[in-house]
This record gives sequence, structure tokens and C-alpha cells, in this order.
Amino acid sequence: MEYNEKEAIRFILSKLPQERAQAYSDDEILNVIDIIWDYYEESGMLDPASAMTDDNDDAEERELQQLTAHVRKMLAKDKDSTILADDVDAIISAEIEYENSLL
Repeated sequence: MEYNEKEAIRFILSKLPQERAQAYSDDEILNVIDIIWDYYEESGMLDPASAMTDDNDDAEERELQQLTAHVRKMLAKDKDSTILADDVDAIISAEIEYENSLL
């Protein structure tokens, strides 16, 4: 299957508590998706030659921590963002779960 932004947004919103999902527009969730994919590109994770092939849990956890820190930093810079810091982890987890559902 191919990554579909509209499906990813629906999937992410379905994973959030209803009151939180209703608080965010599709554009706000898409902004987080874009930040995640920009991070993947900047860190070389989209380059097959440099993609992490090690399934080391510690390395995956470090990468997730770095991704989360990056998303939080970028959202903090975005004065128009209404994404709550408390929701960032859930949104990232849901986006990754959507990615994994495509494998």
C-alpha cells in the first residue's frame, strides 16, 4: 500500500481521545506529519543506503526520542499551532502505527 495523507490523518485522529481529535483540524495533523517526514529526510532515514537496518530496541528508542524532540521543537516555533504538547507523543505513535500498517 502507498502512504495516503488523508488516510493517515483519519487514522491519527481515530487514535486520539474524541475530545482531542475534535480539537484539531486536518491541516494541524498534516503539519505534524510534514514535520515527521521532514525529520526523516533530514536525518537520512528515507535514503535506503543509510536506513537503519539494526533492530536494536535501544537505537529505535533513541531515534523515537530524537524525532519527538524535533516535532516538539518545530511545533513550539509555530505560533499558529494549537497542538498540545501532551498530544505530541500520541500523534507521533499513531503516525508510526499508520506507517507500519502499510508494510
